[in-house]
Amino acid sequence: MKAFIKKYPHWAICFVLIVVVSFYLSMWASDRYVSHANVVLESPQISAPEINFSSLLSGSGSANTADMLLLRDYLLSMDMLQLLVKEADFRQHYSQNGDIFSRLSDPDVPLEELHDYYLKRVSVELDDYAGVLRIDVEAYTPKEAHKIAQLLLTEGERHMNEMGRRLAEEQVRFLETQVNDLKKDFNQTRQALLDYQNENGLVSPTGTVESISSVVSTLEGQLAILKARKTALSSYQSSRSAEMMRVNSEIDALNQQIAHERDRVARQTGNALNAVSSEYQTLQLQAQFAQESYSGALSALQSTRIEAARKLKQVSILQSPTIPQYPEKPERLYDITVFAVIALFITLIINMLILIIKDHRD
Repeated sequence: MKAFIKKYPHWAICFVLIVVVSFYLSMWASDRYVSHANVVLESPQISAPEINFSSLLSGSGSANTADMLLLRDYLLSMDMLQLLVKEADFRQHYSQNGDIFSRLSDPDVPLEELHDYYLKRVSVELDDYAGVLRIDVEAYTPKEAHKIAQLLLTEGERHMNEMGRRLAEEQVRFLETQVNDLKKDFNQTRQALLDYQNENGLVSPTGTVESISSVVSTLEGQLAILKARKTALSSYQSSRSAEMMRVNSEIDALNQQIAHERDRVARQTGNALNAVSSEYQTLQLQAQFAQESYSGALSALQSTRIEAARKLKQVSILQSPTIPQYPEKPERLYDITVFAVIALFITLIINMLILIIKDHRD
């Protein structure tokens, strides 16, 4: 035996390590109980009103991958760890139980070291294929493992709801402010339009201009008929005849009426209808724009309120946190086998290197 150890010290070290580790895992390593939980995130299904923005509310009730990853990061965060320290006596449990190699070395370790230890005892993994978040919690008693797993689910759901609600409330408050401002603008532009109508005594200056233009066109048609009639009469009647004088009087009257109507529509001084109509159209466009903006803001506010309800996340439990009946960790035989295989493999490599070095020396 001494000769073997002297000749192959690396193999001796390998066998000693395997024996020591096997003894530790089989006889000394503390039992750890694992509580399992499988969850998904869901949002409430809310029917949207028959408005153009209904497409914003489409989608399934299942939370998307991004929400699941956000929940996973929070469950593994220092904030969650601090909550467990406060609510589940995390430091005391893991420092007062377990063997010297697996327990927390000191209950007063810095938070950074405690977080590293926490990540070794709590596993939160996303199953992309199934869309399920799988939570495993290791503790030295079944009760503590179940308690921590339950706290993770409860606090995770509260955090996701608070985050979604806070964002939704900020959006709603912003839109409510915008709606109030746009409502004031709409009322002001509408009142300005009414005041302008009352000031000029016209409900629709644009319609009045169109009506006058139609009248002028009719008068010009009548004028053309009279001029044609005058031409025909002049061929066989004297210019001083009664019929010719009556036609000339009608032509003069039509010319005066046409000039008067045209002067109403456009003139260099005074409130011409074309200027009144132009100003009216400007005010009308402003009122229409304010109305459309106000209507759009109301629709956006309504959709945001409905979306705020959809942002609430519910942790739907597929597998409730289990109360372990037997310790799953450590997996003694498996861990011993894996360690032995790795140790033998490394030692074999070292042995081959030694042989190669000896061959080169020879």
